Amino acid sequence: MAQSKDVTDTKLVLEPYQIIIRPIVTEKGVKVSSENNTYTFEVHKLASKTDIKEAIETLYDVKVVSVNTQNFSGKKRRTRKGVGVTRSWKKAMVKLDDEHRLDLY
Repeated sequence: MAQSKDVTDTKLVLEPYQIIIRPIVTEKGVKVSSENNTYTFEVHKLASKTDIKEAIETLYDVKVVSVNTQNFSGKKRRTRKGVGVTRSWKKAMVKLDDEHRLDLY
């Protein structure tokens, strides 16, 4: 008799370099980082706030105070052949301790 595996028992384990996809460099992001010591990253859609915090602390060797996330759904775009959809993505704003800084820009 085969045992059925419960779906809730399996959890995807992501490595820190898989969680953080890229830093987001915009005018608004640079201003916020200089004023509030908050940096913006594009992250994996399945990553939680604690996963993001641990990944930033591991990769950049800094102390994270808080993490805020936003989910962005894909937008419809018209093409020659019809309507397409851009991909969905997740953004994380990471506030660092006052003693730590990142040189991303």
